[in-house]
Amino acid sequence: MNRELKRILYVEDDVDIRTVTAMALEALGGFKVICCSSGREALASAPGADADLILLDVMMPEMDGMATLAAMRGLPRTAATPVIFMTAKVQTSEIQHYMRLGVTDVIAKPYDPMTLSAQIAAIWQKVAG
Repeated sequence: MNRELKRILYVEDDVDIRTVTAMALEALGGFKVICCSSGREALASAPGADADLILLDVMMPEMDGMATLAAMRGLPRTAATPVIFMTAKVQTSEIQHYMRLGVTDVIAKPYDPMTLSAQIAAIWQKVAG
């Protein structure tokens, strides 16, 4: 793949978490972050977002992260885009389930916004390397 990570589609229903995380990713990581507050909004935004990576909250109302992931895999522009789940549900069995669904990795909540960019960059290196 050997692409540089530049654009991130970030899906998070909690406005405070979304704001802090997006600011940290832009300021510390230098990423362009396209924010969505729901799975439905992400599906509408994804085709035009041209994202290199999708950060996806698991627990969201109406359409959770797993349903959003399944729907994104059906869109030509996001079918192969790497996805990282961000969730507090990180029991071993849950992480194994997420990985079987085809996510690239899982970041546990709560996470440190100050180190999140480096964590995502390290995951990206494994994917793109």
